[in-house]
Amino acid sequence: MMKHSLIIFALIFMINYSTRAKENPVEVGSVKWGRDLDDALTKSSETGRPVFLLFQEVPGCVGCQNFGKSVLSHPLLVEAIEDLFLPVLVYNNRGGVDEVLLNRFNEPAWNYQVVRFLTGKGRDIIPRKDRIWSLGGIASRMVDALKAAKRPIPQYLESIAVENSEKNHAVSAIAVHCFWTGEMVLGRIEGVVSTEAGWIDGREVTQVVYDKEKLTLQALTQKARGAKLALKVYAPGNEAEVLNDVPTGRFDERYRKAKASDQKKQIEGWIALQELPGLTEMQKTKINAFFPLDRSKALEWLSPRQQQHLKKGEQDTAAETDKPRR
Repeated sequence: MMKHSLIIFALIFMINYSTRAKENPVEVGSVKWGRDLDDALTKSSETGRPVFLLFQEVPGCVGCQNFGKSVLSHPLLVEAIEDLFLPVLVYNNRGGVDEVLLNRFNEPAWNYQVVRFLTGKGRDIIPRKDRIWSLGGIASRMVDALKAAKRPIPQYLESIAVENSEKNHAVSAIAVHCFWTGEMVLGRIEGVVSTEAGWIDGREVTQVVYDKEKLTLQALTQKARGAKLALKVYAPGNEAEVLNDVPTGRFDERYRKAKASDQKKQIEGWIALQELPGLTEMQKTKINAFFPLDRSKALEWLSPRQQQHLKKGEQDTAAETDKPRR
């Protein structure tokens, strides 16, 4: 019954998004859009929240539709757009007010989607840039806009940008005595994007995906050795040759992912968390790493809406547990 209640709760959450998506054209995703730019600019001046201005073709091509289905329907990105910005939609293939706004901002008609970030005075916070159509790309632009506007940048939004900027990622595997401990300890390191329990040649290893802009293989290895974890370090090609004081090997096709029951062991029984919609691999990694030390620090990786849903899910679980058994 407890699991059924949590599943129902998660379904209600997803239905909310899907219902909104049905109300919206597919090209603009699940965001609750405003259509009055002047009103949004006034609110921006009053609150400091930047305007998230989307120029979109509706009906649009397959690329426009995919952008709406994926990027603009990701639950965490939708939350960030709605709660941290003032979202406004402009159709780039219609007349009237939309055409006036196209001309005002010198945007081409019948174009692919373009997102601009505005101050309350209608000026670009960061320079206009087109051909940004990926989840990581849009999230990174949102982070840059908030930073330029001197607004707080929540951890959940920054993690979306980092996790989905794969060009900045590197991967290695670290041999450990226990990959459950490996995920827990290595996941705490700043710059680590995700961890996974696995095997290489019969040895337990923790696969680590990390952000090359924040963490080097040498620094990762040093931190792992400081925690008495790095029995051996595996990296693609000859990358491990930079390491002089630890046994090394190649990270290649010999790597095997461990079974599901061995992944993220610290949060294995946290059903209310596992059922959260939109939970990302980076969130799972960080919560698994910090939860044994500090529950509140672990929950900082969740968005406000996710935290609300988690609280509701745990309350429902407790209520089911307290029911008298027949």
